Amino acid sequence: MLRKFTLYLSLFWLSSTSLFGQKSNFEQTDRFFDSLDFYDKYMGTVFITKNGEPVYQKAIGYADLEKQQKLTPSTKFNIGSISKMFTSVLIFQAVEEGNLTLDQKLADFYPSVPNADAITIDQLLRHRSGIANFTNSPLYLTYYTKPKTEDEMVKIISEGGSIFTPDSKAEYSNSNYVLLTFILEETYGKSFQELLEERITGPLKLEHTQIFDEIKPEENEARSYSFKDNWTLEAETDPSIPLGAGAIQSTVADLAAFIEKLFAGELISKESLDKMTERQDGFGRGIFSFPYYERKALGHNGGIDGFQSLLAHFPEEKLTLVTLSNGVNFNTNDITLALLDSYFGKEIKFPSFQSYAVSPEQLESYLGEYTSEQLPLKFNFTKEGKTLIVQATGQPTIPLEPTAEHTFEFRQVGAIFIFDPNTGALTFKQGGGTFAYQKQ
Repeated sequence: MLRKFTLYLSLFWLSSTSLFGQKSNFEQTDRFFDSLDFYDKYMGTVFITKNGEPVYQKAIGYADLEKQQKLTPSTKFNIGSISKMFTSVLIFQAVEEGNLTLDQKLADFYPSVPNADAITIDQLLRHRSGIANFTNSPLYLTYYTKPKTEDEMVKIISEGGSIFTPDSKAEYSNSNYVLLTFILEETYGKSFQELLEERITGPLKLEHTQIFDEIKPEENEARSYSFKDNWTLEAETDPSIPLGAGAIQSTVADLAAFIEKLFAGELISKESLDKMTERQDGFGRGIFSFPYYERKALGHNGGIDGFQSLLAHFPEEKLTLVTLSNGVNFNTNDITLALLDSYFGKEIKFPSFQSYAVSPEQLESYLGEYTSEQLPLKFNFTKEGKTLIVQATGQPTIPLEPTAEHTFEFRQVGAIFIFDPNTGALTFKQGGGTFAYQKQ
């Protein structure tokens, strides 16, 4: 993900051993999304297909709030790191043609990157290079809206250094896929957009998938928003920054067609697809696995500016789910779960949107920096108007929602902050973990 907040610890983790029927109930899904729309919890488009045929789609919210332009099922969204799936396909096509090999060294292209003589294309694909993720640096937020050249991006990545020995473990890094983009461009002597069009979007007739540029709502492109008392327009990342790591724009229908054709063998061979989906330490080569009860989907998620996205395909069921959002004030995992529960005939758990009123005096008592002996992550709490804002070390600011006395949540990722103003203690909960913090 780009502009990744450290609290994004999980993608789509759901577990149970229960079995259930196959009778879909999308009437409850409509009510679920109508509720999200009414309470300003979500803006976006969702899409489900079975055997390549649409079975459910819904669009709520606005592509452009200022002009009151509504989202439609055909609205184009910036899809963030789902772009990595396209980049991975292009790499495997190059390998099949003999233009690249998976064990080829990064030093053949960019010797200035630390450990380039030990890093392979395969390690870049699988996030095993050890190259630091440039979007995690505090400096990223100072330049992400401005165009950068290839030389400038390689310099930024090189200066970020290495955080572990290549192939010793896996850790997500956008730097890997920016470098893979440049390798593709150098190999073919063409831009990433040209390769995308010639090798994927053209053959598959994906007419609404391309590298994004300045957002144009009049061309049915969505602007993105964050929620701070109300929807606030987000700045736009320049496409020269994320490239093949996150600079693609698409629609729900195009993305569904892309992943269905990928698994049907229309883009790369079965041998290449098997390598792409082979996982080590939770990472495939440009792809993740998402569990849903006893089933497993394959795909990727993404986040850039205020956009959040998910592309998931269940190969055995030939079922595809796409969610594209340009504004989220809710836990996106719950949205995914609601869609799949509806399809598979389970009851949706409808959320309560009751909020808790916080006085200005209470809000003041929470402000300051908090540290923990359990985690290296520091939290700094400030306020904007009546909203409590948290900023983790080197990360963007995030608005929190009061849900009970001294309790605030960032529902998008299920993060909970519980304050004790009398002692300066803070309890941080997420993903089953509980961590103690103290005000400095």
